[in-house]
Amino acid sequence: MNSFITDSESTLRLVVFFSVFLLLALLELIIPRRQLTMPKARRWTVNIGISFFNTALIRLVVPLAGVAAAEFAQQRNWGIFNLLDLPPLLSILIFLLLFDLAIYFQHRLFHLVPLFWRLHRMHHTDMDYDVTTGNRFHPASILLSSLIKLGLVLVMGPLSVAIVLAEILLNATSMFNHSNISLPVAADRVLRKVIVTPDMHRIHHSVDEFEHNKNFGFNFPWWDRLFGTYLQQPRLGQEQMEIGIRGFQDRESAGFLSLLMQPLK
Repeated sequence: MNSFITDSESTLRLVVFFSVFLLLALLELIIPRRQLTMPKARRWTVNIGISFFNTALIRLVVPLAGVAAAEFAQQRNWGIFNLLDLPPLLSILIFLLLFDLAIYFQHRLFHLVPLFWRLHRMHHTDMDYDVTTGNRFHPASILLSSLIKLGLVLVMGPLSVAIVLAEILLNATSMFNHSNISLPVAADRVLRKVIVTPDMHRIHHSVDEFEHNKNFGFNFPWWDRLFGTYLQQPRLGQEQMEIGIRGFQDRESAGFLSLLMQPLK
């Protein structure tokens, strides 16, 4: 099973990525939540270009790091799960929860530490908010995140399938909660109990400093409620709330090279 997961990880992730992306992009056309302020073609070209650049970089620098690290830990009996000998399904479910909790605290750390914020800030300087925003991260931020995940894998010693599921879930929910789709109020209220919705996470992208330090969750909404970072609605409402970071709201700041150089500004 581990060999199969290792060999098919890239295919699985690509299939899920394009399936979720196309579905959400279509829904954004049919039921948009907000009117976009910039031409979609330019933003999408840059954001998707950044995403593919990051994917190639990760494959070059840390290829199959998560799965390889899990197999390395299992061969040497490292990690908490290898010591506890839990049923496979239970260990997978626990790892998915702990992985998401780690991403939540990583996200808060990226806002708290000035150097990390300079890298993470590129994600927030998108002046619109749609499915492509969910994959717009600075390459250095992606590499740092990959190292944190690698450390988590070595400490926990999860099954390879748990790594693949966690990464697929994170990528899919990131696109979903960054999508510009309008959900019925009742549906959003119910979904917020089990998953981060677009209306919930969009608040995190407000130019208001108080608001963009709320709703850090990516997959599950429970961590924000548990640790006091949950905000129900933005002060100006979803339609009137301004997106982005002040000082990076000119069109020249949205170019591919400008985004890569943004941490130096």
